[in-house]
Amino acid sequence: MSLLVLFIVLAAALMHATWNALVKSAEDRLMVLGLIALGHVTPGLVLLTFTGLPRPASYSYIIASTVIHWGYYWCLNRAYRSGDLSVAYPIARGIAPVLVALGAQIWIGESLPLMAWAGILAVSFGIGILSFAGTGATTSWAGIAAALLTGLAIAAYSLADGVGVRVSGNALAYIALLFAAEAFVAGFIFCTRMDRLRALPVRTIWLGFCGGVVSSSAYALVLYAKTLAPLGAVSAMRETSVIFAALIGVIWLKEGPKSNRLAAACVVACGIIALGVTT
Repeated sequence: MSLLVLFIVLAAALMHATWNALVKSAEDRLMVLGLIALGHVTPGLVLLTFTGLPRPASYSYIIASTVIHWGYYWCLNRAYRSGDLSVAYPIARGIAPVLVALGAQIWIGESLPLMAWAGILAVSFGIGILSFAGTGATTSWAGIAAALLTGLAIAAYSLADGVGVRVSGNALAYIALLFAAEAFVAGFIFCTRMDRLRALPVRTIWLGFCGGVVSSSAYALVLYAKTLAPLGAVSAMRETSVIFAALIGVIWLKEGPKSNRLAAACVVACGIIALGVTT
């Protein structure tokens, strides 16, 4: 992997951790999540003008992914309401690739190499540390359960998009329509809560919308990096966002205790990397 690709992937990982920190630190997280969904729509519509629509065979997967994203945002909101960023984010991001790998083993019959199983054990160990050491005044078992459900949603939409993009005929067109479809998610959040949206400071509205643009840009950067380097290596390095989120949580948001959360996040990241380069 060249230095350019490494920089692109690390930048995308930092951007992803940053928008999650924005959600965690917001006073009205649900409204900010709606604004982030809306921030996906604009780049999606712009991209659609260049790519056109994907094949109709992919539409059912876009619908499925959009519905799953409803659940994802709900779980994420609950996770950050009841838990710290430095606990909830590594759990959610760590459990997702484990579920995908195990799902492939059980349902598709894909055999996992020894290194992949080592990665699964490392992720599980790191999540165990975060679960037992992270609970307290700022993180409850309800927050940990919501983080695990968030990871389940990530795995579900990853599988849906993984199949959908393959039958779309044009990966960029699929992603553009997927982003544009988040207008339904934003509409669902805002339609009965316009008073809460109007009550938000203008700065918060812009930060939430820009967070969505940053989120979509991070995804685009990862896709671009996958055209320049092996998919497994890029996907694995992308998950260094777990470490970035833990650092942001303990340094910027003053979450603690610091040492065991940072150590556990590093264990989770190493496990994800082991999974990424072997599956």
